[in-house]
Amino acid sequence: MSHHSDLIATDIDAYLAQHEQKELLRFLTCGSVDDGKSTLIGRLLYDSKMIYEDQLAAVKRDSAVHGTTGTDFDPALLTDGLKAEREQGITIDVAYRYFSTAKRKFIIADTPGHEQYTRNMATGASTCDLAIILIDARHGVVEQTKRHSFITSLLGIKHILVAINKMDLVNFDENVFEQIKSDYKSFASRMISDDVHFLPISALNGDNVVDPSQNTPWYEGSTLMHMLENVHIASDRNLIDFRFPVQLVNRPNLNFRGFCGTIASGIVRAGDEVMTLPSRKKSKVKTITTLDGDLDEAFAPMSITLTLEDEIDISRGDIVVHPGNVPRIDEKFDAMLVWMTEEPMVPGKSYLIKHMNKTVTGSVSSLRYRIDVNTLQHTDADELQLNEIGRCHVTLNQVIAYDSYDRNRTTGAFIVIDRLTNGTVGAGMILDRTSSDDQTSAWNAAPASQHLESAAGQVTAVEKASRLHQKPSTILLTGLTGSGKTTIAHALERKLFDLGHLTTVIDGQNLRMGLNRDLGFSDDDRSENLRRTVEVAKLLNDAGLISICSFVAPNREVRQRFRDAFSQDQFVLVHLSAPIEVCRQRSAMYEKADSGEIANFPGVTAPYDPPINSDLVLPTHEWNVGKCVDAIVRIMSERQVIQG
Repeated sequence: MSHHSDLIATDIDAYLAQHEQKELLRFLTCGSVDDGKSTLIGRLLYDSKMIYEDQLAAVKRDSAVHGTTGTDFDPALLTDGLKAEREQGITIDVAYRYFSTAKRKFIIADTPGHEQYTRNMATGASTCDLAIILIDARHGVVEQTKRHSFITSLLGIKHILVAINKMDLVNFDENVFEQIKSDYKSFASRMISDDVHFLPISALNGDNVVDPSQNTPWYEGSTLMHMLENVHIASDRNLIDFRFPVQLVNRPNLNFRGFCGTIASGIVRAGDEVMTLPSRKKSKVKTITTLDGDLDEAFAPMSITLTLEDEIDISRGDIVVHPGNVPRIDEKFDAMLVWMTEEPMVPGKSYLIKHMNKTVTGSVSSLRYRIDVNTLQHTDADELQLNEIGRCHVTLNQVIAYDSYDRNRTTGAFIVIDRLTNGTVGAGMILDRTSSDDQTSAWNAAPASQHLESAAGQVTAVEKASRLHQKPSTILLTGLTGSGKTTIAHALERKLFDLGHLTTVIDGQNLRMGLNRDLGFSDDDRSENLRRTVEVAKLLNDAGLISICSFVAPNREVRQRFRDAFSQDQFVLVHLSAPIEVCRQRSAMYEKADSGEIANFPGVTAPYDPPINSDLVLPTHEWNVGKCVDAIVRIMSERQVIQG
């Protein structure tokens, strides 16, 4: 597993060229205190022969004083370099280490496990492709495991290795491994992750770290090193949306004016038409210049200099894009904010907001809620304290061009800077939706005229319920595209009709082809789509019918407004919980969303907030249509929506 090569002795230039072309993987280790993060990294460095002899001798010397393993070599001391870390046997600051194998180069971020250093952990995770979450086999899933799992999910890390460490202290018991695996899956099911693997290890002794362990004959998976070397990360890059933040305007002489920076995402080719934001001036790419000469094309994350055919005004902080694919341009957005300083975040206070290469003034205009990262519950709060995370609405003094963080980790991230101390006080991830007053105003708006009055009919709701043997109600089926909403809605309608009840289906796509044909798929339009649906469903309820609404309804807040429009005994929220992998197999819409043909698509280019207060959850990837319908009918009977 060593990075050494025979080319070093025979052709050093060829070796260096080979080493330069290796793919780079950035990963972090995280977990609770004493789960063995630093020990694991030390073991990786030791087994990959990335420790110099004098460094190894120094570590062995320090192991006699600060070691916690009872041996003459404590691998954790290779990364725990601070005096306070060695004295306490914990990690305090983020430590970066570098090593390579024949296949890859690696940058490791060893992050602290203590709750008070959550900000350090978030900093270390912000640039990583993969996270190793360690769990002590003796203690199982603890609060810090959940905390760090949530932060890795929040920061968009797609590949997770759950390493259940210290298996030697539980005699490599398979039942212990399976129980922890089950407990973690139960918790993490509420967080979307594309790629999760579990493996039993002993970081101290090297079991399943680099070489397969004979102590776990029941484990048939790969070793940790094999997973690190072979995890596929190339497809994680966004090569669809071209985003080029300008870092420097290079003018060495009168004949050259270039724009330098690192491509955040996408591909650019010589001759491409481009647009600069926020000015919206257009031109064409004349050359793509690098240190090694001009290129025909470049892609993320290459550092390049663009020259354009026209002399247009571009400054540091502007962003170059393709005209047919532009980010959102606004001075307001919603974001998840990690607070990093002792002084609390107070809404309304003026801060500097650094977004890519541009710094503007702004404020957190409102704090929507704070997240308990141990339980994932949302709680009301007036401020954020050190290490706390919350969803907030940010207002700037000028517009910026941005994407959502889950689509682009460069254009969707920002930091908050104190204007007096110039210190970084917060880090934010922009959400692909907004909670501005404009979005929800229609829900609370008064009628256009104060002279309007509602008219009551002569047939009462009680009479209609008695005649139809049912209680007028609304059922909302929500889930990802492909989860089976329309199929189950119509099957439920058939079932209820056969039982003698009157009902109708309000399908999202059907509504968009008629009443809501003027609406698109932006956050505001999705909100208005559901608001109009509420009015239609209530009219049908007033007629005595049961309304079955089939909608993706991705926004949890708007879904709650839908629910609030009905009395508690008149509404049933049903979540179709088929995972996105299954939904992708069922619907061709996902391929169109991947290619950029469909924008703002929940689960791909827009978020889907799974319900946390649904009345019924249907695993449509496991249950057939009949079983799902029977479950809905059963809860309707229990709530006396239908009789007989």
